[in-house]
Order: sequence, then structure tokens, then C-alpha cells
Amino acid sequence: MTTKNRKKAYARAGVDVDLGNLVKRRIQSRVKSTHGPEVLGKIGGFGGLFAPNFSGMREPVLVASVDSVGTKLKVAFAMNRHDTVGADMVNHCVNDIAVLGARPLFFLDYIGAERLEPRVFDQLLSGFTKACRAAGCALIGGETAQLPDMYRKGEYDLAGCVVGVVDRANMIDGSRIKPGDVVLGLPSNGLHTNGYSLARKVLFEKVRLKPSSRIAGLKHSLGEELLRVHKNYQPLIAKLPPGMIHGLAHITGGGLIDNLPRVLPDECDALIETESWRVPPIFEFLEEHGKVDHNEMYQVFNMGIGMVAIVSEKNSEQARRMLKAHRIGTIVKGKGQTRLVF
Repeated sequence: MTTKNRKKAYARAGVDVDLGNLVKRRIQSRVKSTHGPEVLGKIGGFGGLFAPNFSGMREPVLVASVDSVGTKLKVAFAMNRHDTVGADMVNHCVNDIAVLGARPLFFLDYIGAERLEPRVFDQLLSGFTKACRAAGCALIGGETAQLPDMYRKGEYDLAGCVVGVVDRANMIDGSRIKPGDVVLGLPSNGLHTNGYSLARKVLFEKVRLKPSSRIAGLKHSLGEELLRVHKNYQPLIAKLPPGMIHGLAHITGGGLIDNLPRVLPDECDALIETESWRVPPIFEFLEEHGKVDHNEMYQVFNMGIGMVAIVSEKNSEQARRMLKAHRIGTIVKGKGQTRLVF
């Protein structure tokens, strides 16, 4: 059997190698737009090469995180729009290392698809590269797999990995948090990348809305609201003087209830005044029409707070202004828990 015939047989089985190679060749210039002099080698190698410059750091520590976008992808499929979830993937990972005080160095992506659609792939890469450029992060590699027996027609899954660096002396680990500190909440941009399984069940199954539906209080259609890009908070955090932040928590799955304890000392609680910020209308709609318990809302969704910063009382006003944040609570003696005040 000739090589040509073997390729056709593989394509008939659902994996078009030639199409994959063509699509990957088209991304060269876009990916290179995220590269600086630290990136070595060519695109498409077996591994990405990155020669970091750690000058000015006494003791550099690498920080890594990997994550996915979850069932927000189902909304992207329904809307047939895919650039925003690519950006979500980058920003979510960057925020996860930013809470330790790290700045991102490079990012790698994984796309597993039923079939490689060039238009969809192009939109995903557009989202990846746009977010990487904004984060000062190089996209140095990725993996694209055609898996026809794994996914439904037209569907795919995403995962991403980011590696960053922080000087050990500037690492933020929550150990400096103490009673009397102030809790600041940085506003979210909607659901970000969490709670979509419940949100979709309420909105599309229970209430029977469509992506084109309009909800009172929302500027956009429901689909556009659900695809709003997960914010990247790292550039704002990096503007604060070293040592000002005592602790940071990225408010993702688990909400304020489960994410804040990840940085709290065992003897401290975070007392959160839920009336101190305006909860966005999308969350109010989900609670009312989904008949979701009020406490559970703060464990599933971010409720309008995408990142929490904990600072001393004396630095709280300066930090609040620089972070464009709300003052949402205080640190008190306790057992390492979040306590919500309604």
C-alpha cells in the first residue's frame, strides 16, 4: 500500500494528518508575535525552548499551573465563537500563579477535537496569542489531537499550562495575614470560567432561554454575557510595591467560601460583608430562577469578585485604588474559614 493510500485510510478513520499539518503551518506568524529573545528554536519542535533572564532576582522560583475552561466550551459551541475561550484559558492560568506573586514566562496549550476545523482552530489560536501578548507571556508550544471517537461532532476540549517566576523573597503565601488586615475584592467580568454546568442547566434547561435571549440588566445577549473573557489580574497586582500584599486568592470553582481558606492561616477567618459590592445581575437571575441556596451561590460562583487581595489596614486605601477594588471585609481570629455576613 502506498503512503498516499495510507493517509487516505487514516483520514477515512477520522484523522486527517494533512489537514492538521496545513492548519499548524498557518499559525507560525501569530505564535511568533508572542515571542521575545528568550524563545529559542523553531515552532513545531518536540519541545518548546525558553532561555529565561533572571537577572535582578536573588533566588528565582518557578511557579507552574495547569487548568481547563470546563463546560463554558458548551456555550462557545452554541455561539459558534471560539476566540474568547482561548483567552480564558490563558488568563485563568496566569491568575493562578499571580496569587503567589509570579509573573508568567511561557504558556503551552492542548486542543483535543473530534475533527480539526481550520476556522475554529484559528479563532482559538487568536484567543491564545492575544491573551499571551497582553500577559507578556510567550506561547512556546502545544498539542493538537484529532480524536473522532472521543468527542461529539464539532466539539473539542482545551487545557493549558503556564510557567512563571517569582523571587523567593517576594513570594506571597499568606503567612503574613493577621487579624485586622483588610480584604479587597477585585471585580470579575461575569462567570469567568466556573459554574457553567449549573448556569447552563438553569438558563437553557429550566428557564429554556436561548443564547440570543435578553435578560433585564444585561447589556448583551445571554450568550455574549456567558462568553465574557475571564479577567487577567496579574498586571494590576504587579503594580503594587513588593510586600504590600499579604495574601491573594483567585476566586474560581468553590467561590469565596472555598478559595479564601486556601491562603488563610489556621488561626484567621475572613469576614466578608456581602453587601459591600453590587452582585452582577446574571448571578441574581441564576439564584432566583434556579432556586439556588444563597450560601451555595457563594460556593459555586464568584458573585462579582474575581480576585481577593489581603493587605494591612494602613495600606488598604492605596491598594484599593491601585487595584480598582472594593473593600469587602476584614481578617479576624478564627479557624481558617470564610464567614459571610448577609
